[in-house]
Amino acid sequence: MTDSPQVRRSDATRTAILEAARERFAADGYDRATIRAIARDAGIDPSMVMRYYGNKEGLFAAAVAVDLGLPGLSDLPRDTVGPAVAEHFLDLWEGNEVLTALVRVGAASQAGAERIQGIFREQLLPVARRICPDPEQVPARAALVASQLLGLALTRYVLRIPPAVDLTREEIVAWLGPTLQRYLTAPNP
Repeated sequence: MTDSPQVRRSDATRTAILEAARERFAADGYDRATIRAIARDAGIDPSMVMRYYGNKEGLFAAAVAVDLGLPGLSDLPRDTVGPAVAEHFLDLWEGNEVLTALVRVGAASQAGAERIQGIFREQLLPVARRICPDPEQVPARAALVASQLLGLALTRYVLRIPPAVDLTREEIVAWLGPTLQRYLTAPNP
């Protein structure tokens, strides 16, 4: 059974909107990107963007596909997991405007918060399941890891609090690594 011409046109419009949004958010950042500019880039009327995505936050959440690319932590020596996650976090975040914008939107809108929650559920929880010693504690431990990573992202990349920005990579790994290690592998306090 084939799709109707209307369904194919709708899919093509959605694809054009998402491609234009990704390019515009990457080029201009979340704050400067506008629905009008994205619609112009996609060659459609701005009302179509609103029809499919509701608002800028909804469009952003749909357009930003985030793959944390978490390393295969279960293959690492158990006592190196925390520092490995901290190193990976820094590799991923340094200079990544999409992730910075995602944290901004996540803190300010329901659509952004839901996008971050989805990333947590789909990408961080499965990794924590492979590492944590007690399956019942996996959600809480993964949430604690997320609190540390998102807290650092917020203070270093969004709010740009000077002492957080001034920390070297080595200092961050030295401070953050043991905390993440404890959250993921330590016995239940």
